[in-house]
Amino acid sequence: MSNFSLGLGEDLQQYLLDVSLREPVLCQRLRKQTMAMPEGMMLSSPEQVQLLLLLLKMLNAKSGIEIGTFTGYTSLFLTTELPNLCMICCDISEEFTAVAKQYWQKGGVSERIDLRLAPALNTLDDLIKIGRSHSFDFAYIDADKSAYRGYVERCMVLVRSGGLIALDNTLWSGSVADPTNLDVDTVALRDLNSWLHSHQNFDYDLSLVPIGDGLTLLRLA
Repeated sequence: MSNFSLGLGEDLQQYLLDVSLREPVLCQRLRKQTMAMPEGMMLSSPEQVQLLLLLLKMLNAKSGIEIGTFTGYTSLFLTTELPNLCMICCDISEEFTAVAKQYWQKGGVSERIDLRLAPALNTLDDLIKIGRSHSFDFAYIDADKSAYRGYVERCMVLVRSGGLIALDNTLWSGSVADPTNLDVDTVALRDLNSWLHSHQNFDYDLSLVPIGDGLTLLRLA
């Protein structure tokens, strides 16, 4: 896990932020608060979230799903900068999402965020059952790595043609390139990357971008 881009030294990382990051003040405050937590490394890097925002502006995105909300930094950033965006946010932690709810309220975006405190696979299955297939503009996945494939398979049903699925942590601090690393999460991500690359249907465009901890982008056909 990493909340800065892999391979960049501290000075270059700071330079990148200094010359490119346009972060809302409230998001900056939340990022600093989250970084001070023991679990702060779970936070998505700000440059990665800003890239996602740029892509969603190009999509004119109005509806999205976030799997793994943590303290709400990504959802706060996106809904602040996209005033017509509504999101369903999936998480199982009341503790972390309590922080998110405070900041959503402060930012005036809470009415556009539907937090589902339940296993995300259950939430996604429920959305499919009630007829929400192909109705979302994007999905952002940043949760338990062993379930990524299940999340992707369901998001391929829920996200519309031309929409975006983004997966965080797909380079996993570089460990996916080490075949001797048999950690459960590493193996799950390595297998996922291979599966996405060799998917027989090829019904999406694929790019793995070395930003943050590795960001895989899928544009659905």
